[in-house]
Amino acid sequence: MTEDIKLTKLSSCAGCGAKVGAGVLAKILSDLPILHDDNLLVGFDKSDDAAVYRLSDTQALVQTLDFFPPIADDPYTFGQIAATNALSDVYAMGGEPKLALNIMCVPKSMPKEAVHEILRGGYEKCAEAGAIICGGHSIFDEEPKYGLSVTGFVHPDHMWKNHGAKPGDILFLTKPIGIGVLTAAQKGGLLNPETERKMIRLMTTLNKNARDVLVKYNVHACTDVTGFSFLGHLYEMCSGSDVSAEIDVHSIDFIPEAVEFAQIGILPEGMYRNRTFAEKAVACGDTDLALCDLLFDPQTSGGLLCAVDPKDADAVFEALKDAVLSAQRVGIITEKREKSIYLN
Repeated sequence: MTEDIKLTKLSSCAGCGAKVGAGVLAKILSDLPILHDDNLLVGFDKSDDAAVYRLSDTQALVQTLDFFPPIADDPYTFGQIAATNALSDVYAMGGEPKLALNIMCVPKSMPKEAVHEILRGGYEKCAEAGAIICGGHSIFDEEPKYGLSVTGFVHPDHMWKNHGAKPGDILFLTKPIGIGVLTAAQKGGLLNPETERKMIRLMTTLNKNARDVLVKYNVHACTDVTGFSFLGHLYEMCSGSDVSAEIDVHSIDFIPEAVEFAQIGILPEGMYRNRTFAEKAVACGDTDLALCDLLFDPQTSGGLLCAVDPKDADAVFEALKDAVLSAQRVGIITEKREKSIYLN
């Protein structure tokens, strides 16, 4: 029976916390050959959320792949979270997901009912997004893993990249921070049912509404905040845009329970990888250590982080308030300074 399955006990790490560190990944990819094609608008060399290939003057294809080990014990919930996370990369490019393929690894001992429930969770979340799962590939593995390869579409003149932010742009975030810490606490059996429900709701909420609001305005850069953390992804945005950012830490919506766990040192391994990657670029100032740790916390199925033209900032903020779980106006882009990110 699926109720007897505890998926998180079958894996050594959870969700996007399993990602290879950004710094390590950059070194691995650094000397790989890049085939030039004028229609390839975004490739792996840009550290972006998805690849984009121009099909015509009015349409470009967006492709991404994302999968990870269980971050929830319930198979159906795990399927929903993994699908939501994979779909997010298309939304982060300003696109609309249309097709998806399953990628799945399962232990030979896993009951068929559990496998079915993982797939059902993915199918239902894709249906909510307006995308169709039309196949996939599965193999046996000692640790379960699930995710999607997602194809979407975007107008080539209106796609977003994780670079292009300009001085004066206002930074917005659309989900709270602290999922990685909560998942670490969950593996230790420390979460109460209410906090676990809150965590699942955050990770199973599509970034569709955020994308649908933001496409109406002048967005200069966008990314989703996932395994590399808020500061890791912002560092990539600033580096690629040749700018710096000032962040008002008190305007960030930290999950209260995550703050409490961080204060007593319950932190995921991925937080330390993210800190190693990005801390050289961050001036933490007087920011409380627990909050700084949370800003390096790997998120699974996190919100969109975007740099918006200041003329549109007030309208964007008002529109996001009714559309997303947590509309946050978190900082401003500045001219390039000694550090990429300054916490205030």
